[in-house]
Amino acid sequence: MELHELHPAPGSHKARVRVGRGLGSGLGKTSGKGQKGQKSRSGGVKRPGFEGGQRPLYLRLPKRGFYNKFGKEYVEVNVGTLNCFEDGTVVEPVMLIECGLIKNIRDGLRILGGGELTKKLTVQANGFSKTAEEKITAAGGKVEVI
Repeated sequence: MELHELHPAPGSHKARVRVGRGLGSGLGKTSGKGQKGQKSRSGGVKRPGFEGGQRPLYLRLPKRGFYNKFGKEYVEVNVGTLNCFEDGTVVEPVMLIECGLIKNIRDGLRILGGGELTKKLTVQANGFSKTAEEKITAAGGKVEVI
């Protein structure tokens, strides 16, 4: 097979329709757009959702959702991830950033109870879940709320 023998699959290429080329073509004069009206004019295609100047449906419907600008966004860390520290270490939020466990502290740090803790640690954070407190104290560590 040579380059000059390559052809597209039969029926895959359709010739474009040439409009406005005389009455005999079937798409002459008004070029298939009918007569008058917004859609017959140049630039007459309007965006999706346009209702002819009437207030569109997506603006008439009530909006839902809520953003609490006074709410606090805590960074959450599971107890199981704290096993990377040595026994007897005082774990502070800054140490978690240095270790690469979290990227930044937004409004504070909250420790959750996922995973198992095998080391005796003193953990300092802004908040703890009940299971996290139980697991840290069960391992012989301390919980300190900042």
